[in-house]
Amino acid sequence: MSACGYGSDKKDDKKNTPAAGAGPATGGAKAGTSASQIRLGFFANVTHATPLIGLNEGFFAKELGTTEIKPQVFNAGPAAIEALKGGSIDATYIGPNPSISGFTSTNGELLRIVAGATSGGASLVVKPGINGPADLKGKKIASPQLGGTQDVALRAWLTKNGYSVDTSGKGDVSVVPTDNAQTLAAFQKGDLDGAWLPEPWATRLVLEANAKVLVDERTLWPEGKFVTTDLIVSTKFLKEHPDTVEALIKGQVAANDWAAGNQDKAKAAVNAKITEFAGKPLAQNVLDAAWPNIAITNDPLAASLVKLSEDGVAVGVTKKLDIHGIYDLTILNKVLAAAGKPAVADAGLGPKK
Repeated sequence: MSACGYGSDKKDDKKNTPAAGAGPATGGAKAGTSASQIRLGFFANVTHATPLIGLNEGFFAKELGTTEIKPQVFNAGPAAIEALKGGSIDATYIGPNPSISGFTSTNGELLRIVAGATSGGASLVVKPGINGPADLKGKKIASPQLGGTQDVALRAWLTKNGYSVDTSGKGDVSVVPTDNAQTLAAFQKGDLDGAWLPEPWATRLVLEANAKVLVDERTLWPEGKFVTTDLIVSTKFLKEHPDTVEALIKGQVAANDWAAGNQDKAKAAVNAKITEFAGKPLAQNVLDAAWPNIAITNDPLAASLVKLSEDGVAVGVTKKLDIHGIYDLTILNKVLAAAGKPAVADAGLGPKK
């Protein structure tokens, strides 16, 4: 399920070889960057389409040259943050709330958000007999992990609808952090009444466990846009190897451009990596239904992070601290400018002057 490296100084490592048939990103040999390797985290979810495509189609490998990319899969954001704190990864694709927690719990020292990746792709799915917020009292609802992005969204929505919830699982509605695969099994057995999940898990519960969508999170945001997945890098790695981070971001931008013009191939690439890391592919009907629920983007949609930060504090999973400086979009905007694309904004949360 995962692969960890040990250190990132320049050595005679080989690059991660692109997948067979990865035509769009293949080419001649390219020199590596200042790091011998970059240890990259992500989830085997549709909401992490960018890294899955970047890995499967060789876009990252092409830009990194002889710098090896070492993948590590996580189920939810808090575990990825602990890995970043422990020094076992250098960067990770992750949801916004764990990014905020990692930043605030280390007084801004641990990480920087360097790019966006996905908007949308999260829903509250429930048993057929639940028709609105009023039907949730006394019910048991799952989220992927305490403090994760969907966990915060669920708790904030319940609180807005008048329910008392706490981090111990008690309250008017019991919020039960549960691994996504276990959530599906528990829902099928009738042990859960609902779950706030990222794709493809929300769709899987609908198609495989007779759940229905009660809340598509896009309906809670202006224009349906909110950050679901960002790319974060440890501040230490960013300072020591900015060229490696730039190569990674170039690979991301190329992967996202390719995905925009090759939807069916992009879905196949995502499913190939889900198969590799999760052990089995998504059913095609699940993938087809989940795909339109996400929007792949380089924009971190920074304005939505302010609201997400406030929600995390309000539900008791994030410290109330200043998040100014959490973004460093300098490299991303450099890459976008070189590609003739408009710059993206940091909502005033960029490097402190």
